[in-house]
Amino acid sequence: MENLRAVLAESLDEAEWEWLIPHVRRDAVVVVDQQMDLLDVGVAIASDNVASVQQWIDRQLIYKPSATQLSDWNSDRNKRFNTLIVQPYVLVQELVA
Repeated sequence: MENLRAVLAESLDEAEWEWLIPHVRRDAVVVVDQQMDLLDVGVAIASDNVASVQQWIDRQLIYKPSATQLSDWNSDRNKRFNTLIVQPYVLVQELVA
């Protein structure tokens, strides 16, 4: 588990909204609530921890972006996100300005 965490930690990055659009189009973007640790979520998904992931989905702590969010992000092309790729998903947390 520690090795997986270390590998994923190296993949943490910051991305501009423009870079995420192709991933949104293929329905691969998952929003991670600000109170969650992006790396913890990535490790749970990568290690197939269904119980934790399902609990977070049920509590709406991880979710697909809403139409309103997509509209807001499209209107602010300079929007930035913390990102973590856990194939086939791109986990994102909106950076607060």
